[in-house]
Parts: sequence; C-alpha cells; structure tokens
Amino acid sequence: MIKKRLSDGTICKKCQEAEALLKRRGAWGFIDTIIWADEDDPKSEGMRLAKQHEVASAPFFLVGKPGEEPTVYTSALKLHRSVLRDRPMTTPDAAMSRRVSQEAEAKALDEDEPQKVIRWALETFGENTAIAFSGAEDVILIDMAFKTGLPFQVFVLDTGRLHPETLRFVENVRVHYGIPIQVMHPETQALEDFVLERGLFSFFKEGHEPCCSVRKVAPLRRALANRPAWLTGQRRDQNPATRGELPLVQPDPIFGSDDAPLTKINPLAAWTSDRVWTYLNAERVPTNTLHDQGFRSIGCAPCTRPVTAEQTERDGRWWWEADLKRECGLHLDLTGDK
Repeated sequence: MIKKRLSDGTICKKCQEAEALLKRRGAWGFIDTIIWADEDDPKSEGMRLAKQHEVASAPFFLVGKPGEEPTVYTSALKLHRSVLRDRPMTTPDAAMSRRVSQEAEAKALDEDEPQKVIRWALETFGENTAIAFSGAEDVILIDMAFKTGLPFQVFVLDTGRLHPETLRFVENVRVHYGIPIQVMHPETQALEDFVLERGLFSFFKEGHEPCCSVRKVAPLRRALANRPAWLTGQRRDQNPATRGELPLVQPDPIFGSDDAPLTKINPLAAWTSDRVWTYLNAERVPTNTLHDQGFRSIGCAPCTRPVTAEQTERDGRWWWEADLKRECGLHLDLTGDK
C-alpha cells in the first residue's frame, strides 16, 4: 500500500479511510508493506512508484508476485472486491502473525555468530534492509553482508562536520566492495536556519542535542523511511551506561511506529573491541586512519577526540558535558529517553 504523508506530517484523509475500510472487512492483514509518498519529497519511494505507475493520487495498491509486473489498484474497495474478498479473514492480523514469527526466529539467533544474524536479516527483510555506516564496526557488517551474496543497501550520514579522514574512509569502503553508498545530508534550509540562529559551535554552550537533531537525526529519519529493517554496529561495551542491555534484535524504539514498523538489528552487540579489531585485521578491510591517532569512537570533528585505554570509547564524544549519556539521538531518544 502506498500512503501519502502530507507536509505537516499527517496522513492523507483518503489513506486513513482506505485503511479503515480494509480493517473493517478483515483484510488489513493482507497488506504486506506500507510505502510512504511524502508530499514534500518527490524522491521518496512512494512518489517514485506513483510516477512509475502513472498514479495521480494516494492511496494505491500494488499486487503481484516478486519479479512480476504488479497490478495497480487505486481503490481499496475495488482491491477488496477483486482480490481480497474471498480470502479468509485474518484473525489475528496476518502482519502481526508474521511479526510474531520473526520475533521467535530472532530469539533463536546466536549472538556469537553475527554472520548468521546478518544472513537471517537479509533473508527475512529483503534488499531494502540497510546498514548504517560510519565506523569500524559498520565495515564488519558490510564485509559480512557482502559475503552472503544477498542484496543490501548502505547509507552514511554526512553531517557537514566530518573529519577529512572519515570522508576518505567512506570512499575507500565504496571502492573496496564496489557498492553504492547513499550519502545523507542535512536539509539545506533547516541547517541554514539553525546556523543563522545559533552559530557554528552552539553545542559548546547549549549541549549537542539540537545540533545532532538537525545534522544526524533528521537525515537518519529520511534514510530509514519505508525500510523494513536496518543494521547497526552498536556494541554493549561501547558505553555500558546506555548500551549495556542492547538486544540483538529489537523493534526500533525511535524511528518505527505501528503504521510503519521498523526492526533494528545489532549483530555485534555481544562483541568486544578486541574482537572487532581481530576481525578487521584478519580480513584486511578498510579502516579510518584516525584510529591510528587514538580515536576510538569517531563522530563530527569538533565533538570527537582521542581517548585513553582506561576510558570507554564514547568518552571521546562531547567530553565537555556533564551528562554521561554520550549519545546523539540515533540510538537513544534524547527527548524522552524511551
């Protein structure tokens, strides 16, 4: 189902009515995927599909088997009468049943075998599953995913304040694996307005959260739109205060919703820094040259510094702040800590 999201973030009325109709008739569970057509983003997947299938308004439905040209339905009622009416009503909801099955499979995964976790993720959620790439751990995910032979996607958040070494690192990884890497930038107007109002170094006075919200969180939200799942390189030992209970697989607590569920997978949750570097050295994959200078967790240039052996990796981030969360909002909701 392709649903339209208006510029103010609300869902179009016709989309809501179509969903309500299918739910009343017990057919909502047959909707495999919801894809958003963002009114203010002509490049969003839903808008792209609307243009491809010459559909002028939402909602619309694509019905067919993978690899075949889908049939387009622009009416939920016609979809129900033509395709769904004679199917048994879904109780419980079929989508929920699939989710329960996936959760059961996830619980059976061995966290000491991230290669198998990654293969399970790509087989379960498909080619729109993305790896969020920025650091050494993420290259391991790319390396393991690449070796499965299954399709996957990679994106990186370019905040506009990254070290030159980090940008070269991204390019080295792209060339090494011969894969496209989607580079997500902050929205131009939002960033210009932020800098005009607060300056380039506001984080030293008011904390890093507002700047990270514009430069990281908003681009990540766009990168994750319409995806079923994403993989991160988080580990429990990076920061025991915030990641000590990190699960292997979880419903995304920040970017997912009931309308657009998103699964977050942390294949290296149980690994230590030593295991990471053992793998990196053994497989001879590209790494950021800043690691040779004592940097362990690498973010934006003004907000990152080397750490000592006695410190945790995240101690090199936002060191001037008293708050020990050391998070930017990508993995921890800094507005409500949910």
